[in-house]
Amino acid sequence: MVITIPLVLLLAAGLALLLRFKALGFGAAVVAALFGFYLAATDASDTVNQLVTAVTGAFAGGAK
Repeated sequence: MVITIPLVLLLAAGLALLLRFKALGFGAAVVAALFGFYLAATDASDTVNQLVTAVTGAFAGGAK
């Protein structure tokens, strides 16, 4: 997956904005981050990667 790093940075920026504007509490952000790490260690990680690849591919294909 070519856009892994930028997607992670985009998600981190979104999370930072949610925390900044108090739309998400610090505890909820920690739980969300830990859930992501644990999800990455399961068999579901391949499915999640395929879904993200398909969605980003659809956006990239639609931008032409």
